[in-house]
Amino acid sequence: MRMKFSARKILFIGLALAIQGGCLTSIANAANATPALEAFTTAFEKINDFTYDLRTHEALGSDTQDRVYHYEFLKPTSAKTVITSASGAGSGFGIIGSVGVWTGGDTVVGHQGGILSMIHLKVGLHSHLTISLRGYTIPDGLIQNVVDAYRTIAGDISQHPGGKLAGVDTDFVELKVANPTANDGVTRMDIYFSQTTHLPIRNTWYQNDQIIRDQWFDNLKTNTGFKASDFAT
Repeated sequence: MRMKFSARKILFIGLALAIQGGCLTSIANAANATPALEAFTTAFEKINDFTYDLRTHEALGSDTQDRVYHYEFLKPTSAKTVITSASGAGSGFGIIGSVGVWTGGDTVVGHQGGILSMIHLKVGLHSHLTISLRGYTIPDGLIQNVVDAYRTIAGDISQHPGGKLAGVDTDFVELKVANPTANDGVTRMDIYFSQTTHLPIRNTWYQNDQIIRDQWFDNLKTNTGFKASDFAT
């Protein structure tokens, strides 16, 4: 028997399929989700500002760079960095003590260290004066943007117990990158979250077996009371 559908029924079926399709899309878009990532999101919603020392190692070919950046951040988009330690590529005169302030957009205001500290410059976010060895910017080092990479980069993601790291019980999230060519050559990404604060402790990216980006988030403090005037340029 041939079934007859009214225009109203056809419209209802179409809407149902569209909703079903939207749900499937949502599931697909949420593929890069783990309990640790969701716990970070919940924790971060309660944070208005933070500060930490970003201890970072980068490698590009035969060049390496080791730096410590003191970060300060105030929601929504105010960040200040001071380079407190530097060695390796790009760590010449005036690097230690260099300050960069980013308040959203594509520019950075700051100065180099030492006797050059009186010369303030406004440069592009991706200026050679403001990026790391591998081209990472000030906002790339913010914890929320580090974690967001695990949500948005396509690949096979998984979560495991991380054991103790720096004396803290951790959750370990690993992402095997589907398309390294489109993601700075990164083939695997590992991140450890504190089980207590749900904030990241260490973030490590690999190009095959080589570590090309290794970050430790030391002395992390939240809701310290920063004001907009603390980021005045």
